[in-house]
Amino acid sequence: MINIDRFLADEQDPKAVEKVAGKLNDLLTSGEEILYLAVQKKPAVNLLPDCIAISNKRIFYCSPSNLGLTMNFKDISWKNIKEVSFKEGLLGSKFICVPQSGENIVTDFIPKVQVRKLHQAANQQLEEYKELLRQQKLEENRATASTFNIPSTPQVIDLPIEEAVVIPEIAAVEVSKEDEIEQKLIKLKTLYDKQLITREEYEHKKAAILDSM
Repeated sequence: MINIDRFLADEQDPKAVEKVAGKLNDLLTSGEEILYLAVQKKPAVNLLPDCIAISNKRIFYCSPSNLGLTMNFKDISWKNIKEVSFKEGLLGSKFICVPQSGENIVTDFIPKVQVRKLHQAANQQLEEYKELLRQQKLEENRATASTFNIPSTPQVIDLPIEEAVVIPEIAAVEVSKEDEIEQKLIKLKTLYDKQLITREEYEHKKAAILDSM
């Protein structure tokens, strides 16, 4: 059940709120809740005031008929609303709903404090719906980009071929037999000087190298 106490803080007509809230309770869908409820206050006779209710899914317009015995309800979802506004006057204010198509829906004689809060609640829900649409569009664009993001074949650019520069091969340096033996003796002496081989090993390998000449 809708708790009507929170909708009586701005001098709404308690009887009108109670009657409308009882009907709205049967119209709400899953996850839907009434955020604000405003009631007309006509300057002369205010026996059958119209009401406007803002939910997180739509705007309800509630109008008594048959001398108050029945109630007519008309609703418009946020996706079908372009913008909302209000105009303050000496005898109350007008709440204006601009649909995506069709004529504007204007409700007059709404008390100033109520029309401001009505506009605030409606405008907030409208902005949240628009942001939801932006996020959904962004996700769709990402999904589309991911689906068709096939790596393209690298473009081959034909560049003019410059004259080839022939680099001459480096001639192999011939190593003489004597130079090779000298290098072996130097290496052997280095091993001996570092005490990596004994004197006997040094003399033995040295003799072997010299014998190979």
